[in-house]
Amino acid sequence: MNGLVIITGASSGLGLALATSVPFPARIVDISRSGPPPGMSVEHISADLSDPDSWPPVASQIESMFLELRPTRSVFVHSAGSLTPISHVADADVPSFTRNVLLNSAAGQVLGMVYLKALTGSEGIHDLVMISSGAASNAYPGWAAYGAGKAALDHWVRAVGLEQKIRGSVRVSAIAPGVLDTPMQAEIRDSNETDFPSVDRFRRLKSEGNLVSPEDAAHKMWRLIESGLETGSVVDLRNL
Repeated sequence: MNGLVIITGASSGLGLALATSVPFPARIVDISRSGPPPGMSVEHISADLSDPDSWPPVASQIESMFLELRPTRSVFVHSAGSLTPISHVADADVPSFTRNVLLNSAAGQVLGMVYLKALTGSEGIHDLVMISSGAASNAYPGWAAYGAGKAALDHWVRAVGLEQKIRGSVRVSAIAPGVLDTPMQAEIRDSNETDFPSVDRFRRLKSEGNLVSPEDAAHKMWRLIESGLETGSVVDLRNL
């Protein structure tokens, strides 16, 4: 198998767990600011995806990889995301809020488009996966930008999935992994009630041992992806 897996945000958390558990032979590429831990067999493209100026160089590198490798099996996962700023919108720092919107919503759509263009005329099995969240359908005060970004990706997947059914063969999906024990969860627990009124719920999830490990979520996700999700699917691992 001639495989290629590209994961944004594979420097930690779920993205890293996905990169270390790819279930088929593949060239694995991370797109993030800091890169995965040393010693991993993962290539790194350094980019701050909250900055639109980073997108064209990343797009060029993705296109070059497809021209060079001509993969018959590929997966692109947009796992990069940020909760910052956790704040009521009226209190938020404008540059931080802007970066949140760009990373959580726009970057995934643009790079997803780049991936689809790179696959034009390709044969084989190819998956485009957006990491979703329960926040896409459940509103939380303090998470307006994050929730809206995830909801936008879910809708993008539904629309692009319909397009692929009409003309194309890429399986496009959004998968919400549940509440994971990651650095993002630590950031949530460090919030205060003024900025994030639901913080006690997330602190209890940690103290009561109800967080899912990113490794367990990654294995479930790969099984789901390999099972052949219908294009346009938006699913939550907790409901499966």
